[in-house]
Amino acid sequence: MSKFNVLLLCGGGSDEHDISLISAGYIQSRLETQPEISLKKLELDAKGQYSDTEGNVFQITHEGYLQHQTQNELNWNIDFVIPCFHGFPGETGDIQSFLTLLNLPYLGASAETSVCCFNKVTAKQWFTSLGIPNTPYLFLSEYTQATIETTEKAFDEWGSVFIKASSQGSSVGCYKVENKNDIENTLAQAFQYSPYVLVEKTILARELEVAVYEHNGEVVASLPGEIICDKNTFYDFDEKYSENSKARTDIEAKKLSKEITDKIRLLAIKAFVGMKLKHLARIDFFLTDKNDILLNEINTFPGMTPISMFPKMLENNGDNFAEFLLNTIKKETR
Repeated sequence: MSKFNVLLLCGGGSDEHDISLISAGYIQSRLETQPEISLKKLELDAKGQYSDTEGNVFQITHEGYLQHQTQNELNWNIDFVIPCFHGFPGETGDIQSFLTLLNLPYLGASAETSVCCFNKVTAKQWFTSLGIPNTPYLFLSEYTQATIETTEKAFDEWGSVFIKASSQGSSVGCYKVENKNDIENTLAQAFQYSPYVLVEKTILARELEVAVYEHNGEVVASLPGEIICDKNTFYDFDEKYSENSKARTDIEAKKLSKEITDKIRLLAIKAFVGMKLKHLARIDFFLTDKNDILLNEINTFPGMTPISMFPKMLENNGDNFAEFLLNTIKKETR
């Protein structure tokens, strides 16, 4: 039986480095159930070095081989790459550009799509162009007295705002502001993470998530799951990953009508197709008490930790995650 040489990359050196390692561990455990897969996992550190768990350093050659730093022979050709990065350099499109230059197939969205989805401002402009409802927002390109005042006016109109660094993931650089006096300092913090900042109207709504993926030539959307946060909190980095998190996840959101469920799934597929996503994505929505559905964000490489929603929703939808990965690898390496 011929095997597929799959390179699993993780880490990246960003704020989400450790979360990436956890996700990669889950993916590794699933792929190791598939006898057709020969797997190598490497961790990318902040210095740009790839190493295995024993500390051996490798490089990816221009010929598409994995080469040990102290050896010259090219003895492991790469058939497929899984770039398991949250934030830089995966969701930012950097690693995809590199792999495209090497003509190596990989799991997930292209570099261009990754960039468009990761930048919160760009993403919202795309959502609007595609006719998908999303939250009211402001785009700030610099930190000045004028932009502080603009944000304060929005606060007066909306009552509460979220201030978000535009190019960060997992709620890094994301702040809920309920006191107008906090706006100036919060904007300053957000601009430390990104040269662009998004200011959004706070929406009091249920937080719903959909796993969208390609299966047998079709784009499939799972039933919506739900994130239920503790009172007076939002789903920030700590709430997502801390052992002390009080957030709860329901793989199937309760008390949703079929009409609302169907509409959310259709919008998720519309976003997936319209944004030119590939293989998999988690697409997040708000559902207001008036049943308004608003697209919140798209995760081009969703979390795969033990509490992450994507693999659970996919399997709740009747599909096996390991088989999904194997079928995707076979399709892309024909």
